[in-house]
Amino acid sequence: MTIRKKAVPIVKAFTPKASIARKYVIILGISSFAIILAVWSLLTYTGIINPMLMPTPTKTVQMGVQLFTEQNYSADIGMTVFRVMLGFALAALVAIPLGILIGVYAPVSAFFESIFSFIRYMPASAFIPLFILWIGIGEDEKVAVIILGSLPQLILMVATSTRNVSKSLIEVSYTLGTTKANVLWKVILPKATPDILDNVRIVLGWAWTYVIVAEMVGASSGIGYMIIQSQRMLSTPKMFVGILTIGLIGLFVDNLIRFLNRKLFAWN
Repeated sequence: MTIRKKAVPIVKAFTPKASIARKYVIILGISSFAIILAVWSLLTYTGIINPMLMPTPTKTVQMGVQLFTEQNYSADIGMTVFRVMLGFALAALVAIPLGILIGVYAPVSAFFESIFSFIRYMPASAFIPLFILWIGIGEDEKVAVIILGSLPQLILMVATSTRNVSKSLIEVSYTLGTTKANVLWKVILPKATPDILDNVRIVLGWAWTYVIVAEMVGASSGIGYMIIQSQRMLSTPKMFVGILTIGLIGLFVDNLIRFLNRKLFAWN
């Protein structure tokens, strides 16, 4: 049976770890976007900020329609999404199993954790000139930037989530007669998997940062390429469309993973 937290009235919600009704979550979420839109409108429609520096919401929407209808913007979006998903999938394919091993087995942790902690502090964008020299300016270079940026972060986060499984659960399983292999498959992984999926959600957001940076150097397509070309032509509406597109895609993917986490691991 699933145990759910009882939602409290909004006026009593400022209690640590309290939960509020779903309708208030939606209302407050929409309100935050509405406030940002109101501030943006105030700054631009009144002329407080030069239109060359910040376009109005109307100009931005008009430019978005123009990009989709006249400049094949959907192809740029598709290329960027493809690069992110390919690079991140390859990184996750290595990072999740290795992170689990690091979190579960001390010798593996001793061997790998320090080196990935070292690599984690190296900015992926700093490797772009090297990757261009090593593998050129094609798709491989952009995918490599995403892998380098995502892999160490995801490994260490998965290791932490796996390591945080309560030792009392493991000790109880041994008391009930389980084996070492079953501890991993039937205790540690079921408990850690919801957190691992959450790690994937967070690091996937960072992967979008890496691909946009990679597309700004040596690319001929993608959202990042469109943004840097717009900057050279002083077209701030185009730049805003690109930035907002990334945010909207990220918001969709973020909520999709949250939804999957709730449905797949409702017992959590």
